[in-house]
Amino acid sequence: MLSDTDLQAIGLTLRLATTTTLILFVVGTPIAWWLARTRSRWKGPIGAVVALPLVLPPTVLGFYLLVAMGPNGPVGQLTQSLGIGLLPFTFWGLVVASVFYSFPFMVQPVQNAFEAMGERPLEAAATLRASPLDRFFTVAVPLSLPGFATAGILTFAHTVGEFGVVLMIGGNIPGVTRVASVQIYDYVEALEYGNAHRLAAVLLVFSFLVLLALYSWRPDLRKT
Repeated sequence: MLSDTDLQAIGLTLRLATTTTLILFVVGTPIAWWLARTRSRWKGPIGAVVALPLVLPPTVLGFYLLVAMGPNGPVGQLTQSLGIGLLPFTFWGLVVASVFYSFPFMVQPVQNAFEAMGERPLEAAATLRASPLDRFFTVAVPLSLPGFATAGILTFAHTVGEFGVVLMIGGNIPGVTRVASVQIYDYVEALEYGNAHRLAAVLLVFSFLVLLALYSWRPDLRKT
């Protein structure tokens, strides 16, 4: 039986994952479109920056975000001047860290979907005098919906499983920054393995069901 503390951590985790996914849909889609369409020499470097969280240790990313958002960092000084205060050890600090850490899980599937679409549908729409914005929303987005769905599912699930980066930025404040992965860490530290097993089992089953649904819905992914 999950405790009230466990349920609170799960609720905070779901809230964080939902917020991060929605923000990345807005921020990541234009970048994915640009990467799929551009021939600029900056495509390689920017693509590498987008993919960097895939190989960068979470604690490294968390450390630099902590420095940037701290009282002496550029982001921290900006947020303080705007009257927002400091972001570390707050929910919105977790959101910022999660957006950076989950960036490739949103951008890459959407970029692949845009690239797989090809040029012909857009050229056909252009012959009908559709504007670039019309072509994007009435042609590119509908044809790329499977990629958007995949990106959303992967981003959400990846955010649920975050640990290192959220611990660096958010610490361990009950009801504010203590997500499910940090709650499991607390249980293990306290040698409360029974509680850790129960909460870990919930995340294990959730992760399996997400991947099962994704692979069942997108059989082409099984070939990759």
